[in-house]
Amino acid sequence: MKKIPFSILDVAPIIEGGGVADALQRSVELAQMAEQQGYTRFWLAEHHNAPNIASSATAVVIAHVASQTKTIRVGSGGVMLPNHAPLAIAEQFGTLEALHPGRIDLGLGRAPGTDPITARALRGERHTNGANFPEQLEELQSFMHPARHVQHAIRAIPGEGADVPIWLLGSSDFSAALAAEKGLPFAFAGHFSPTYIVPALKLYKQSFKPSSDHEKPYSMVAVNVIIADTDEEAQYLATSMHQMFLGFIRNKRTPLQPPVENMDELWSEQEKFMVEQQVGSSIIGSKQTVQDKLQKLIEATDVDEIMATAYIFDHEARLNSFKMLASILQK
Repeated sequence: MKKIPFSILDVAPIIEGGGVADALQRSVELAQMAEQQGYTRFWLAEHHNAPNIASSATAVVIAHVASQTKTIRVGSGGVMLPNHAPLAIAEQFGTLEALHPGRIDLGLGRAPGTDPITARALRGERHTNGANFPEQLEELQSFMHPARHVQHAIRAIPGEGADVPIWLLGSSDFSAALAAEKGLPFAFAGHFSPTYIVPALKLYKQSFKPSSDHEKPYSMVAVNVIIADTDEEAQYLATSMHQMFLGFIRNKRTPLQPPVENMDELWSEQEKFMVEQQVGSSIIGSKQTVQDKLQKLIEATDVDEIMATAYIFDHEARLNSFKMLASILQK
């Protein structure tokens, strides 16, 4: 298998019977394990009004995880920029970089990471549908790299001159094209949008314009990866993820549920199809099965980095899955 960097995407999942404090502690332990196993970066994603996700205050959680690790890069995968004033994000991530030099990434998305009502509550008078995302990105870059633009009357301190790599995240061709135009690295959300992985990454690489920060395109794909001793055990563990996505379809958010023996007792054929449309790129199975599927994904996308995520109910099983993934990718 082509040896490339490998990383982890986390949302600090809240499990049935657990709470926020437990979820955040499990994320710290996962990040510490990732550091020991040679993962490149550990990203946390912004979501709101979700009873199964504890990473809504993303910069705060990044600060906590970074303080409990030593070398692994920690960042956002991502901050949903339309929810925030660019100045505030520049200050937050400038502060993070000052506290943890050379270890902070800023991944940006344009989706709300929540439902429309919550998005309006977050954005207030700034409520948009993300249409002004390119302008917000330009404003954020100007706060963090003022030498490129006209001097601001308002300065981001901390933030100004901070060496924080900016990534664009996306699940379609919009952010792929924007990342290429801006000469920024691009991460595709293949863990919930499998259909457009190859077209979006192809568009990004073909359209990339070198920038002062990046001479060449750099792409990453996020994918659900669940590994166990056997294919059957891995599929069993994956039913927690399937139940979570089934909840999205039914607009019923609950903490992450324990695995079940038979998903057919929970979903209809139509719901099964809809869930599989969202998680169709998931790589689930034994080490050999996962290795074979990863090889095919890397060959199909020519991606520069893999970012794995895993919604697994049992903490030890989750840690073991990521340990086995590390052993595959280090070969």
